[in-house]
Amino acid sequence: MAFVRRKGNSFYLVHNVRRGGKVRQLHLARLGDKGRITDQVVKEVSKKHPFVELNWRALREQASQKINLADSNSPEVQKLVSLLRSLHLELADLFPPVVQFSESPAVAKELLVQLRLLQTTIQVKLAQFDPRTRGRFGSVSQQPGGARRRS
Repeated sequence: MAFVRRKGNSFYLVHNVRRGGKVRQLHLARLGDKGRITDQVVKEVSKKHPFVELNWRALREQASQKINLADSNSPEVQKLVSLLRSLHLELADLFPPVVQFSESPAVAKELLVQLRLLQTTIQVKLAQFDPRTRGRFGSVSQQPGGARRRS
């Protein structure tokens, strides 16, 4: 039986194994401070432990439910707010001339692609947190008239 365990500020993927009548924990992977199970983690664990069968879908769901947004004093919420503030300040200091005069057009293009992706992600998250657009089960409900226009 595999599960995600938190120890200190880090999360670990562990699996219980019975050896000599005793249960021992086999540490499959260190998931870091966010506890995310990425495709890279799946690949590394599958390669390192080929005989351990894991339900990756259930493990990902378990790992994704670690943040309790209802508790404003929780370390996870405090860290998330801090990261959002830092990102806000970094983006506020970024001016278009820096992007336009970049020595590498590829860097400028990648920066713009990432900013557009961030904008889309923020729009999706804002819609998920907006009580007027939430569906019956907390997901974003479909608005009449199809998809929203981008500005």
